[in-house]
Amino acid sequence: MSENEILAAIETVLIEKMAHGHMEGFGPDARLNEDLYLDSVLILEIFLNLELEYGLSVPEEAIAKQEIVTVGDLVSLYLPRTTGTVVPAFPLTGGTTDEGVHGEAYYDIKVHCFVSCVSDGLKRNGLDQRPFYFGVWDAKFAVSDRFELLYHAPDITQEFFRGWFERLYGVSFVEWYDPERTKLDNLAVLTGLLKQRSETGSVMVMLDMFHLPERENKFNQNPFPHYLMLQETADPETWFVHDPDYRWEGEIAKEKVIHAILQPTVGGGYVFDNAEARAPHAEDLKAYFEACFVRDRNPLVDAVREIVAAHLDERDGLMLSNLGAAVRELPVITIRKYAYEHGFAFYWRALKLPAAEFEGWCAEIEALVQALKTLHYAVMKLAQTGDRSLAGPVLERLDEADRLETKLKARLAEVFDLWCDLVLPAEVPH
Repeated sequence: MSENEILAAIETVLIEKMAHGHMEGFGPDARLNEDLYLDSVLILEIFLNLELEYGLSVPEEAIAKQEIVTVGDLVSLYLPRTTGTVVPAFPLTGGTTDEGVHGEAYYDIKVHCFVSCVSDGLKRNGLDQRPFYFGVWDAKFAVSDRFELLYHAPDITQEFFRGWFERLYGVSFVEWYDPERTKLDNLAVLTGLLKQRSETGSVMVMLDMFHLPERENKFNQNPFPHYLMLQETADPETWFVHDPDYRWEGEIAKEKVIHAILQPTVGGGYVFDNAEARAPHAEDLKAYFEACFVRDRNPLVDAVREIVAAHLDERDGLMLSNLGAAVRELPVITIRKYAYEHGFAFYWRALKLPAAEFEGWCAEIEALVQALKTLHYAVMKLAQTGDRSLAGPVLERLDEADRLETKLKARLAEVFDLWCDLVLPAEVPH
């Protein structure tokens, strides 16, 4: 197909197959997210429909790794091209790019909204936030009674991270939101905290990102519970929004932020002072790693395997066609696997291990993320076609993701033990 034919096919898929409601300005220069409101899952749906309806396909590696910004970038995936350099998923911060893991430059990984918010102040105080990401790669998620994967659910709280943040960094962390109070009463508390906020203070709130369309980051997931931080501005009608996880900040009309906060699907908030932060003690870091580390299994892979099996068996009235919707939130949880890089970097620097080996493990982490992305695509294809012969490739991708993550955990456990031997005093036998 020609370039114009591919462009027309994409437009047809969006209108006729996906009933997409944000087609104003569609064209080669339209930005997929900012202009057309297309998130990563909807882009996968475009790939899938182009393959099934037009026989257009690209290598799995391109689906998983390609940086796609505009419609023109999407079209170019289907045109003959030379292999390009993969752009890092996260920007380097501090130092220079040639220092490696033992210098000050590192990828600024933001993969969990709560952890990103509380870690933001650590860097400002010159503290290493990387150990706090130990708990992120296997952070809690849920599977509903209808076998749906959920990154947020009523029984998932932030108490684990809150307690460990206080213990590790010595910061008093107060939950101001009270679920027993009305939404308006909680809003009044929030307004008071913003007026009292000190220069080093942070006021966190959970809101529904789906209801903030003013942002450049667009979110098609509805609802989209998310923590970020607020400040007052000189204008009483606007609030300053600081979102470390999505690297976005700016002023938004106060009434619009309040609308997102008052949604019935969200509720939560904390206040703390970054000035209290101190470096963690080695004994506490050891305890935290052991509390986080799931050595003998990979919860996300196990959960997706069970969800796929339940839909293939049509358990409790489930239909195979529902499987795509059941794993829609997989990308939100998949990105947490990048937290492994912070774990490896922390121990690599402490033990002064070879930088080249660290880069190799970063490649393994990337391979795990891409394996989960291609797994997601394979599951969507199985669900949309209803072709049960495609279950085999899904199971193969599950096995591959399981193998890759098990390998990462085995090496991380080894370097953790080496670190303990180095920094913790040996126990004297009684």
